[in-house]
Amino acid sequence: MKRSETRIYTTHTGSLPRPRALTRLYARRVRGEPVDEREIEAAGRAALRAVVPQQIACGLDIINNGEQQRESFVLYLRHRLTGLGDESQRPVWQDLKSYPDYQEALREAAPAEAVSHTSHLPAAIGEVTYGDTTAIEAECDDFAATLDAQKGRYAEAFMTAPSPGIIGSIVENRFYDTEDAYLAALGKALAVEYRAIVAHGFLLQLDCPDLALERHGLYQDRPLSDFLGFCERVVATINAALEGIPRDRVRLHVCWGNYEGPHDADVPLAEILPVIMKARVGGFVLPFANPRHAHEIGVLARMPLADDQLLVAGVLDTTTNFVEHPELVAERLERAARVVGDPTRVMAGTDCGFDTSAGRGRVAGDVAWAKLRAMAEGARIASGRLFAAR
Repeated sequence: MKRSETRIYTTHTGSLPRPRALTRLYARRVRGEPVDEREIEAAGRAALRAVVPQQIACGLDIINNGEQQRESFVLYLRHRLTGLGDESQRPVWQDLKSYPDYQEALREAAPAEAVSHTSHLPAAIGEVTYGDTTAIEAECDDFAATLDAQKGRYAEAFMTAPSPGIIGSIVENRFYDTEDAYLAALGKALAVEYRAIVAHGFLLQLDCPDLALERHGLYQDRPLSDFLGFCERVVATINAALEGIPRDRVRLHVCWGNYEGPHDADVPLAEILPVIMKARVGGFVLPFANPRHAHEIGVLARMPLADDQLLVAGVLDTTTNFVEHPELVAERLERAARVVGDPTRVMAGTDCGFDTSAGRGRVAGDVAWAKLRAMAEGARIASGRLFAAR
């Protein structure tokens, strides 16, 4: 994992805006409507070929495939894991329950052609294994082939994969006798994907919203200690799944849910960070741009990362169409550098993805790209100040 040796590097959290035609195909498939899989594959590859150079044009250094060939950051695995079927139910998040007017407004504003993150969710009804690796190998190969045309124009490339905990939270367990057995099966299955990504030369980003989000989700009516125990078990499962993968090839993303909402039931970062930091990874991708958690970057001064770990600081809010001013981005990065104590261990990033479930992103595509350009400019400004005396 490269450091920001001479300037602040820029990256993002994974999902990027997808073409509308591709989104419609994904939404139809999730609803069970007939679709041509070859058409989806061709549209996904075309979107990939477009999104890679677009990231570079925006000034990003550490880039990815934009998750273009996936219908969501996590539920694409319904096509790769065995043992899934039937349908799961997700609880309404605690903060939305407290604001029924806003909850209704969200329902009314829900896009018709989008992949739902609350319905059409599978359950675990049999043994969960990774099964055929054809899809992940093809996805990695497609990304590598697209990158070949951009050699020398970016610093590093990454791919994302979800944590066992977020799958276990979304996909209801109806097969395993215990949560530990279910998590162990998920970890063993996902290790196949983790290793494939690293073997192809990409950084692995683990998407772990469960380590914050599920406090006001599955654990909203239970003691904090129960939720922290869940986090401990998930992190232990992650560490087992990463066995043999160098930790400097892995970064871990945590967030409280990529949705515009009150978020006043979110668990404080200070409560969960000691557990999160037990993950054997080389860096953390944390959201510090949104108005509920921006102040919590100060927690890292009291609970510092290890000397060899990097911070990708979220400096763009991925739920609003405001385009952050580059000077604000620079201020946020300078504060992150002060907290971490070393600007070479800081990168600029986004709070979350721009389209974590296809079509669900609240930020318009052209605005998302404008925000990323503003981030690159802000990183340039901050670099001029932070590295001037080095």
